[in-house]
Amino acid sequence: MAVNVVADKAKGEKSGEPGKDGEGKASQGGFSLERSAKLFERAKERIPGGVNSPVRACKSVGANPIFIASADGAYMFDEDEHQYIDYVGSWGPMILGHRHPSVLTAIEDAITRGTSYGAPSRLEVEMAETICQLVPSVEMVRMVNSGTEACMSAIRLARAFTKRELVIKFDGCYHGHADSFLVKAGSGLATLGLSEATSSPGVPTQFTGLTLSLPYNDVDALRQAFAQKSNEIACVIIEPVVGNSGVIVPTAEFLKCLTGLCKESGALLIFDEVMTGFRLALGGAQERFSVKPDLTCFGKVIGGGLPVGAYGGRKEIMCMVAPEGPVYQAGTLSGNPLAMAAGLAQLRYLRSGKVYETLGRITDELAEGLTALLKEKNVKGQVVHVPGMLSVFFTDKPVNNFDDALKCDTAFFGKVWRNLIEEGVYWPPSQFEAAFLSIMHSKADIKATIEAFAKAIDKAQAA
Repeated sequence: MAVNVVADKAKGEKSGEPGKDGEGKASQGGFSLERSAKLFERAKERIPGGVNSPVRACKSVGANPIFIASADGAYMFDEDEHQYIDYVGSWGPMILGHRHPSVLTAIEDAITRGTSYGAPSRLEVEMAETICQLVPSVEMVRMVNSGTEACMSAIRLARAFTKRELVIKFDGCYHGHADSFLVKAGSGLATLGLSEATSSPGVPTQFTGLTLSLPYNDVDALRQAFAQKSNEIACVIIEPVVGNSGVIVPTAEFLKCLTGLCKESGALLIFDEVMTGFRLALGGAQERFSVKPDLTCFGKVIGGGLPVGAYGGRKEIMCMVAPEGPVYQAGTLSGNPLAMAAGLAQLRYLRSGKVYETLGRITDELAEGLTALLKEKNVKGQVVHVPGMLSVFFTDKPVNNFDDALKCDTAFFGKVWRNLIEEGVYWPPSQFEAAFLSIMHSKADIKATIEAFAKAIDKAQAA
């Protein structure tokens, strides 16, 4: 069961974590990550770069990865027995915090009946019905195993439905690592210092040649692209709130232009709500912005922390997916009963109470506190947030697109990040990633986080 504890950064206490003796060394001058360092050395021998996803390597912040031993509520605990207030939240799924009792109970119940069937189950039907009830634009949905798989499948379906091939995406938006998407793909490449790369090695130019990447929030560029290629554009895929360049919010004019051009040209509008789905609102970003896309991609929250993805939309489009239609897509573990059970438990909890009121309030509190702190410390910075997601950009200019984000002081961010770790705050280890909050973050956690930022900035300025 999740517990409500507050990191005592001065003493490195680990109150509330079962099975630990409270001897973590989180105080200044005594902070050690020896066990993580040893695990990293072992990992590098058998895992490329020592991690299974690049941002975890912490290269861009001048650090080595921290190996996590457990998590509970709003906190994570590393192998060296330090406690952190967690703002990664498994990159989005943990909207209810780690080890929420509703989710754990559902997983425990499901696992007694088997881990995978390779055949349909009741939970898949209930998940599909729940998603369609909560997101009005979705009339049918297909479960997959990741956000990458969802976006890749949605693109294939859009091309088949429109009988066109060109895909428009936006600079800094990440839709997974399928070949067609690795064009100016935001956090992943930027974190590794590859922001100027048009793609990744190993991706044929024929694939990226069918993908046009435009500046986010740039109405003129969007209009020009449609004026020149409207009859070739199969779809436009977009993060309705960017999370993979840090948090960037769309302008009303941009969204209006985008929806209008898609409707006029017959191109499908695809919302990649892998991050924003069921986080910004129960109906996702499309509910918040009153936009009805043709297709939507989901992940993260709908799995309750287990691997999952989904894509869905208008019935006339989704009916083209095999076996009802000719567009092939399959997956051995699609609709896995454990992921369905965890996701359903989380979605049912989300629709039952005042989760979004709580999430919005604590995000506002953190944003207001950090904004005031930057002003007090005379630090050039922008705090951008939506309910449950937040970024601190170290720049004196507003961040409206990926190019703006690239102008941030990433060296200063790295210093602040390393200091935050010693202060007991686990912030996303990249300037180009969003921080995620959960309903388990308390007022005391927010206060402690702002105090940690104050100390971290002081140290960074003095360095």
